[in-house]
Amino acid sequence: MTADQPPSIPHTGSLSRRMMLIAAGWISVLLLGGGLALDQTLTGLITRNFDAQLSYLLNGMIASAEVGTDGEVFFNRALGDQRLLEPNSGLYWQIRGAGHDDFPSRSLWDRSLAVRTDHLDKEQHAYDSRQFPAEPLRVIERSVTLPGSPTVWWFTVAERKSNLDEQTNRVRRILYRSFAVLGLGLLVMTLLQTWYGLGPLRKVRRAIQRMRSTGTNRVTEPLPLEVQPLVQELNALLAHSERQAEQARTHAGNLAHALKTPLTVVMNAATAHADDLPETVIREAAVMRRQVDHHLARARAVGRRAAGQARANVSESVEAVLRAVTRLYENARFDLDGSRTAMVAIERQDLDEVLGNMIENAAKYGGGSVFVTIDAVPGSEQCEIWVEDDGAGIPEEERTRIFDRGARLDTGKPGTGLGLAIVRDVAEIYGGGVELAESEDLGGLLVKLRLPRVEARN
Repeated sequence: MTADQPPSIPHTGSLSRRMMLIAAGWISVLLLGGGLALDQTLTGLITRNFDAQLSYLLNGMIASAEVGTDGEVFFNRALGDQRLLEPNSGLYWQIRGAGHDDFPSRSLWDRSLAVRTDHLDKEQHAYDSRQFPAEPLRVIERSVTLPGSPTVWWFTVAERKSNLDEQTNRVRRILYRSFAVLGLGLLVMTLLQTWYGLGPLRKVRRAIQRMRSTGTNRVTEPLPLEVQPLVQELNALLAHSERQAEQARTHAGNLAHALKTPLTVVMNAATAHADDLPETVIREAAVMRRQVDHHLARARAVGRRAAGQARANVSESVEAVLRAVTRLYENARFDLDGSRTAMVAIERQDLDEVLGNMIENAAKYGGGSVFVTIDAVPGSEQCEIWVEDDGAGIPEEERTRIFDRGARLDTGKPGTGLGLAIVRDVAEIYGGGVELAESEDLGGLLVKLRLPRVEARN
């Protein structure tokens, strides 16, 4: 495998082959079942037609038969089929009565038909006989009592079965050839249907190949409705990947730009052998560390956001943050109000970091009172979390600048100036936002965090 070739991935076989095998199986089952049923039907029709001709001859014999004065049976008119007069012609008749000589057709010559006289067939009885080994017969017989005679006479008609078999085989050959052509035609149609039906998937594959070779970033070809959702999801994935790549490039560029100035200061101080080089290195290293921490926080949020459907309980996160911040600011008063069941689409770790920055800033820069409200605007599309303090607040004209990285209005207290910038960046990554206002109740700063709302799991 070369560098330009993608790694092979496991597969479950050909979809076309799977569809063809299923179609071939069903076609075989249906043709076999239909062929057998049709074969039985046609064979039965041919056999009944063959028997009907023998029955016609048998009825003619019975209608023409009379008993003479000597007690023997005779015909009062000749039977019309010439084959009955030709020896071994394949068509035979015979009349047998107990105590009387057999009355056979001339075509039997010196042979006679075996007849069982131990039972009565008042209705015509048809069966196959192999009395003559070289000449299987189809036989119809009936027992009749003629007027003027107490004797039960057995009327028997037989015809060579090869004639019936020949008709049956001729029909079967036509049937088998027809079904073979039909099956082949159905398989060809299935092949064409499979090739045509899977055509849109080949178009998608070619479109993806063109994206790699021409630089296009979307599949725009018109496709069937069944494939369109797949293409839409593919385009959405491509758009998501582009956004992530753009964010990565932006983060890399921002980090490089942020580190460029401190590195230049350190390089200049080192080149000039400045007396305050250690202090300069420590100061600029702190600046670089703040920038690296900020971009790492963004990168973690982006990675967790792309991993799947995140969700967190706001109340649990706020209570955990309050327990930690209370230990740092023992003299501050913290109050919590609002929904205990509100769920937001964010990873719990990121929510803890965002709320930690907001609540810690309120405790640090406020006058000692911090009020947290969960789901401050119930029923809105996004869940709002308000953090209020009783400090001096931030002038309205400064509220936009405070979100810049490293921006600090109170330089007398320790900090990196990245807290609100991290809050804004993480909230925007998850589809939310943050804004600053004045607290109507406490008079200080009001920080409104908005995050996408999700339903609580049962």
